Amino acid sequence: MSSTLPIVLSGPSGTGKSTLLKKLFAEFPTKFGFSVSSTTRKPREGEVNHKDYNFVTVDEFKKMISDKEFVEWAQFSGNYYGTTIKSVNEVKESGRMCILDIDMQGVKLIKQIPDFKCRFVFIAPPSIESLRERLTGRGTETEESLSKRLAAATAEIEYSKEPNAHDIIIVNDDLDKAYKQLKDFIFEQ
Repeated sequence: MSSTLPIVLSGPSGTGKSTLLKKLFAEFPTKFGFSVSSTTRKPREGEVNHKDYNFVTVDEFKKMISDKEFVEWAQFSGNYYGTTIKSVNEVKESGRMCILDIDMQGVKLIKQIPDFKCRFVFIAPPSIESLRERLTGRGTETEESLSKRLAAATAEIEYSKEPNAHDIIIVNDDLDKAYKQLKDFIFEQ
């Protein structure tokens, strides 16, 4: 690998990020790793502390925020979730390249951290209409959730067009082509 810098993968829900990552991890099972996120939510049955998540209290999480321990963090449904600098470094120290799959807000937060270098990949749909079809095809979206996802997708796509927002934008209109572009970017000299 030409670089050990973490890869930050972002893009709207339904663009195929998870599918691309599954292919990457299947082809290169020992080269990549995800950092273990921290959260204030309670563990679900079967989840293991420090493996599935680092489970912390709200007070601990807020202290971590004030101590600037996070690469990115957000609050969802009353719980906090975040990626610590330490967890990213642990992946790197294991000899693997860290992959972070995060949203636009997380990308913006990471870009504010001095001396934290990453490579940014945006996975884009061919069009909003094709994204609508993919999300509808899942059969998991209500009209309201679909509208929210498409509004968020539009904002993410607009942000991706800003100068220096990402190092590469991959339009996932053909999975094999998109996967080749992702691999070429990751392994470029």
